[in-house]
Order: sequence, then structure tokens, then C-alpha cells
Amino acid sequence: MGAAGTRQRIVEAADRLFYEQGFEATSFADIAAAVRLSRGNFYYHFKTKDEILDAVIALRLINTARMLEAWEAGTDDPAERIRSFIHILVMNRAKIMQHGCPVGTLCNELSKLDHVAKEDAAKLFALFRGWLARQFAALGRDADADALAMHILMRSQGVATLATAFRDDAFIQREVEDMCAWAEAQRSGAGRRAPLSSPPP
Repeated sequence: MGAAGTRQRIVEAADRLFYEQGFEATSFADIAAAVRLSRGNFYYHFKTKDEILDAVIALRLINTARMLEAWEAGTDDPAERIRSFIHILVMNRAKIMQHGCPVGTLCNELSKLDHVAKEDAAKLFALFRGWLARQFAALGRDADADALAMHILMRSQGVATLATAFRDDAFIQREVEDMCAWAEAQRSGAGRRAPLSSPPP
């Protein structure tokens, strides 16, 4: 395997370990062991853990952008695209119940550490926010598209946090169904619009 392939393996392993263990708790040795590299070979690719963090954030941004592009290509219905975002909670529920949301946990940790990369990590949320706002605008909600995007981001983060605390699969399913119904109700001209905050069923 060439240098580029080895570097990619390091970044992918670090991405997983930062999610599962946390950035601060993950050492160079942990990452080197995961990819079965000697420390000398490891340092050839990365000199500091912050360099690896930058590469992990860049990888996540690329993968997220590709996922959003795939959702765009998959359907012309913006409500269906929003449902794809909501259904991440179901698709990844086992990992979320164990480790939380990968975006939220990283942003929270870097913020607590006042790490220089905290703003770069927040770009992941910004990517979702802008994309969701465009979907709500396409539903005819131009005036409050950003507020609706922030609401669904907030609610999905709340579900992920409580799912981690209680590990309740039925709770995730219930909230996902309710959020999907709420998203559908945001269509312009769909009758009485659902409020930004709705009581649980």
C-alpha cells in the first residue's frame, strides 16, 4: 500500500477512535495500533494529533457533502430529502445509543477544550443547516427556512443525546416518525402549519 493509502487508513482509524473514545482520550499509540504501524512510520504521515484532527474533520466534511448530494439526486421532493436526514437516527441508532452523535460529540468536546479546531468542526453542522434550509425553502418556507433547519437540527441532537442516556430504541423510532410528520406539515399551503415546537405524542 502506498503512502496515500496508509495516510487514508490512519485518518479513517482516527475518525472512528475520536468518535468512540473522544479526541482527548485517544493517543497516537491508539491510532498507530489500530492501523498496525510502528511509531516511526506513523510520524512520517502525521507529526501531531491536531494534524490528524484536521484531516478527520476534512474527511467528515467530504463524506457529509457526498451524502447530501446523494439525497439531492435521489428525489425531487424536498420533504423526502429532509426525511433522509431525520432517518440517520434510525440507520445509526446502535452507534448513537452507544456513543452519541458523531458531529455533536466532537463539537462539544472541542468547545470544552477551547480547541483551535472547534470552528472547523462546527462547519459540519453548518453544512447540514444550509442544506436543510434549502429544502425548507423548496417547500415554500423561504421566510423561516433557516429557523426550521435549526429546529430540526436541535431536535435531532436532543433525540441523539437522550438515546445515548436511555438507550431506548422505541423512543428513537417514535421521535423519528413524529419529526417526519412535522417536516411534511411544513409544506406551504398544506393547511395549518405545525409550530416550531410541538408536544410529544
